[in-house]
Amino acid sequence: MSTIADAYLSDLIARLAALKDSLAEPIKQAEDAIVETAKRDGLVYVFGTGHSHMLAEEVHFRAGGLALTVPILAGPTMLHDGAVAGTAYERMDGIVGPIMDRYPIGANDVLFVSSNSGVNAAPLEAARIGKARGATVIAITSVDYSTAAAKGRERLADLADIVLDNGAPPGDAVIAVPDNELKVGPVSTALGVAVINAILAGAAARLSKEGEAPIYLSANMPGAKENNERLIARYRPRNPHL
Repeated sequence: MSTIADAYLSDLIARLAALKDSLAEPIKQAEDAIVETAKRDGLVYVFGTGHSHMLAEEVHFRAGGLALTVPILAGPTMLHDGAVAGTAYERMDGIVGPIMDRYPIGANDVLFVSSNSGVNAAPLEAARIGKARGATVIAITSVDYSTAAAKGRERLADLADIVLDNGAPPGDAVIAVPDNELKVGPVSTALGVAVINAILAGAAARLSKEGEAPIYLSANMPGAKENNERLIARYRPRNPHL
């Protein structure tokens, strides 16, 4: 393994370990919100733009994941339809409203909004819409990055009911390249995926103790077909991506 690869993995491991302590309380709060949502037969929506949208895809129809999760996905705010255009769109006011109209988010639901920089127009608009509809809004963001980038502007962390600070540095990349002023090794996706999966796992365990936890099985595991078909039948009418 190269020195740079080793340094990146060591840095990431240290950041993940630090999150266990720094996020203990907000993770519990997020678990509480999801458990209450599940008891009300609500849904857990996940929204992000650019690379942050990968958290929405990560939890969708995921082996070992909760079936009550719904990704909020729209090509213009992601990467595959054009990364340059997507970067412009996520800074535009008003683009998220028509996207969110596709999803009947309400007071029984939870809305995760992921934005590492925490200042772009689209994630802030998503958070405002979620709050206006009465949902519990949970932010996954870098407080340091958003504070540095805001320059007096409102941040995602200012809008959310629960803030999960991923601890990523401004600019996201953590490893200096020898003989170069630039850095490599972004960490926000790995940190965000770990945090949201930890929360969903904790909520699933609590739901299982109290009754039923709607958990998907990997398609190649025994009993997966019957288990997953039952969950798909239950949630497909409210999840446009199933």
